Amino acid sequence: MGVPGPFPGSPGRPDAPVPGREEVDRALARLGAEYEAIETSLLALQDHAGRRLLEGADLSGTTKERWAATERSITVLWSLFDAYTAVLETARELRARRRWPSPEELAELSELLHGEGVTVPGAAAAGGGAESGPALLSERFSLEQLVERMNGLYARSLDVIVAADAVWSALPARIDLLSAELQRTRSLAHSVGVRPGEHPAGDDLERITDELVRLRAQVIADPLAFWVSSSTGSSAPGGGRPDTGRYDRAARALEDIRREVAAVLDVRQDAERRLMQLRDVLSRADRTLTEARQARGEVLAKIAASEVPAVSGPSTALHEQLAAAAEYRRRSQWHRLSPLLDSLEERAEDELHRARESLTAVTAPLAVRAELRGRLDAYKAKVARHGMAEDPLLVERYDVARRMLWSAPCDLRAAEQAVWRYQQAAAEALVPQPLEGKGDR
Repeated sequence: MGVPGPFPGSPGRPDAPVPGREEVDRALARLGAEYEAIETSLLALQDHAGRRLLEGADLSGTTKERWAATERSITVLWSLFDAYTAVLETARELRARRRWPSPEELAELSELLHGEGVTVPGAAAAGGGAESGPALLSERFSLEQLVERMNGLYARSLDVIVAADAVWSALPARIDLLSAELQRTRSLAHSVGVRPGEHPAGDDLERITDELVRLRAQVIADPLAFWVSSSTGSSAPGGGRPDTGRYDRAARALEDIRREVAAVLDVRQDAERRLMQLRDVLSRADRTLTEARQARGEVLAKIAASEVPAVSGPSTALHEQLAAAAEYRRRSQWHRLSPLLDSLEERAEDELHRARESLTAVTAPLAVRAELRGRLDAYKAKVARHGMAEDPLLVERYDVARRMLWSAPCDLRAAEQAVWRYQQAAAEALVPQPLEGKGDR
């Protein structure tokens, strides 16, 4: 709604000479228009929505003090306006006595219009107690001074009303919307285990709830405590803005909680898949360790003079934590499940890698034996292609190496030496020999 501006300007100069009839008529017309403007402004102030709210509110603090002073100022305003009205009516009655007023009547009219002929009570003269100093029983004003006094009282009163109305129009509705959003977030948070005493975000939700309840009550009771006056020094009524600092902090805190709840919700939706993957990884690690233990027994039985590393059992701690994760899921304790799953996934992969390394380490001697067997058979095939399979030395050395590699326990060092000797003999046998008698020609 539009806010009425200051009252119209002065009716004239106190030191003006005695006016003529036409000048008096013009002054009275101007005063009549001024009267209507003042009355319209006062009625608008009286009917202002912010004023009605202030009158019916249970106020406290700064607003209670300033509204009490404003009510006194409004009472004074009407008293001053009554005095202004009385002088105007007296001047109109005097002018209406005859068409052509006498010089004495014109002088009297001039005094009414320009002199300090308006008497007001001391409280009204002091602006409803706004000024300090000894109280006077009454004080006299010119119409110009009276309008100036009313303008000041009107501006201060309107400033209080407009500021309170602006805060009430801005903050309570926004707080209510944020409270509704908070309730939706609280419901979702509870569904994923984010509750007070169980999750930090649940405690934060309680704090924000309490803060919004307190904030709304304080805004309703003391709106002017949430008003920041304009730093530009504007003289317009209500120059400033509502202070939304506490509201903004609560809104940001709630947004952080919404993100936290969304993250927990993602964990809930993805928990079963991640748990199944963890069980699969740990199962593969356990099977690999079992295979490594079996292979170690085989190596110890089949390979002599070989150092075979020991194989540890499955990680009891990981399996216990996996059981704890499943229990968190069953109890919908998603906020505890999330960090546990992150840790378990990394450690389970490490466990599978460790199991594979153990299997590789214990089966290394078997791999060496297999490589020696393959090398021995490859050289035997090469010798056979050159028609030397029946060479006595080669047959002897092959049999020695084969007995070592296919017997248990196998001495890998001795078997490797036997294979090497067979390779040497095969290599020497495959070197072309010079023809007999070729050197005699």
